[in-house]
Amino acid sequence: MKSLGYLGAFLGGAIAGTVLGLLVAPEKGRDTREKITDAVDDFMKKHNIKLSRKDINDLVDDIKDVAPAE
Repeated sequence: MKSLGYLGAFLGGAIAGTVLGLLVAPEKGRDTREKITDAVDDFMKKHNIKLSRKDINDLVDDIKDVAPAE
């Protein structure tokens, strides 16, 4: 059970790092948010995690809110 926690922490960190990297990339915000939303959606499908598109969009918005502004 402990290894599941480590795996979850690793995956969460990997996703957060990817999202933050995309957020600081020199693209339009709408394009970046769409890429993040698609990446999260693909990840959820690959790991059979059920969330609606609205839930994913809300997650992306929450990440955007805590990301450092330039």
